Amino acid sequence: MTREEILQGIEEVAREHLDLPGHSLRPEQRLAEDLALDSIQRLTLAVEVENRFRVLLDPEDDEAIATVGDLAEVVGRKLREGPPGGA
Repeated sequence: MTREEILQGIEEVAREHLDLPGHSLRPEQRLAEDLALDSIQRLTLAVEVENRFRVLLDPEDDEAIATVGDLAEVVGRKLREGPPGGA
C-alpha cells in the first residue's frame, strides 16, 4: 500500500468518524494544533485507523504521532511488519 493510499484512508476515517471540514488533510497538519483534535477524538482516530488498516498501534507509537504524516508513516511501517507475532 502506498503512502498516498494510506493518507487517503486516514482522511476517509477522519471524515466519517470525526466530522472534519471538507478540505483535504495534508501530511504536515498537526493533529492537536491544526485539526483541533482533543484526546477523545485522537483515540477515536487511532481506533478507527486500526480497524481500517488492520494494524495495532502501540502506546509508543502514540508518542511519535504528532501529524497526519506521522500517523501515515506508522501505519505504513505496521503494514510492512505484518501481523503481530508473525501470524
